[in-house]
Amino acid sequence: MRRTPLVLLAVVLLAAGCSSKPESTSSPSSTPASPSETPTRSMDNSPPKWTKVLRQPVNGLHLVTQQRKYVVTRGSDEAGITTVTDRTTKKVVVRHVPASGFVAQSPVVIDDRWALIEDIRSDGPNPEIKIFRYDLTTGRPAGLGRLPQVSEPEIGAYGGTFAYSSTDAKNRSCLIVADLATLESRIVGCVAAPGYVADPVVSADTVTFSEVAAPETSRRCKRILVASLSGGAARPVPAATNCLQWSGASLSGATVWSEVAASDPDQYQSKAYVRESADSPARALGVIVTDTIIACGHWIFWETRTVADGNEAYQINRWRPGLPQPQRSYTGKPGTALTPLTCQDDTVYVEAAQLATTPSYTETFSAPAT
Repeated sequence: MRRTPLVLLAVVLLAAGCSSKPESTSSPSSTPASPSETPTRSMDNSPPKWTKVLRQPVNGLHLVTQQRKYVVTRGSDEAGITTVTDRTTKKVVVRHVPASGFVAQSPVVIDDRWALIEDIRSDGPNPEIKIFRYDLTTGRPAGLGRLPQVSEPEIGAYGGTFAYSSTDAKNRSCLIVADLATLESRIVGCVAAPGYVADPVVSADTVTFSEVAAPETSRRCKRILVASLSGGAARPVPAATNCLQWSGASLSGATVWSEVAASDPDQYQSKAYVRESADSPARALGVIVTDTIIACGHWIFWETRTVADGNEAYQINRWRPGLPQPQRSYTGKPGTALTPLTCQDDTVYVEAAQLATTPSYTETFSAPAT
């Protein structure tokens, strides 16, 4: 089972100890923390206001996602116990405890009735991935039908649509797009072994993913492809530098992606580009934090990092087709680290870790992406 070489903050946070009690036991909600954090009106280009959703110690609960009916949190215990709670009644609907040796993986795919939770065992001689689909009306596991087996840990999701890698009978790595409610699925594209597909990112209309050929050789080539969710074959996104594409997201015909060599000693940062259409020229967007590009609502988001006076600071930028330049959407305080962005119901979420304070804590923020 292949794993991305990037070690992002989310892994550190979710692997933190679990001995301390949370500072706050309230469930995450969409209620603003203060009047100054009320979201701005939708459908304009003014920078959004961010709503504080949850504050916890670093070794407390972490928000996985917040759907309109349910909230999903994960503990900092070693296995990452996942809880799905009804936002109205505050009743715990699902409490998913991974089997011994397994660790819960993000994201959780969720709609008004179903939730898909992934566990992985990456250590030892027999790596394995397990998928569980819960019926939220009963809280019990349900069948997966004829859904092709998941073969890579990365799952991209947008609402009830999700995409992942699966190995077929010919030992090819194939990208699958599936519907959580119906379990209907289709193959978007395949690559022969030892090549593989990875990094799926789903938007409202498109799935974006990477294809790696000749891995772990001098001829290694990684490129980005996109496919419409409505059907049709995947097409490559022309790179600025051939074979160095890493991951990206597409929306309304435009694609933002990043490029970094597998041999680069600093894969944590990469160069980003945008093409507004398949035949438009590539525009440079500067250096970003690798593997943080997502599509949410009408926007494509990513994270950047700056260093001043020896202090790190992280930012969130966003762009949508028709906008001349990206916007700065969020600026973190020096010494504050950000987890990768997530999206649910046209709302973007990020967790900011205040690691320099005593005690250290995390805050989860959300902003509208309409």
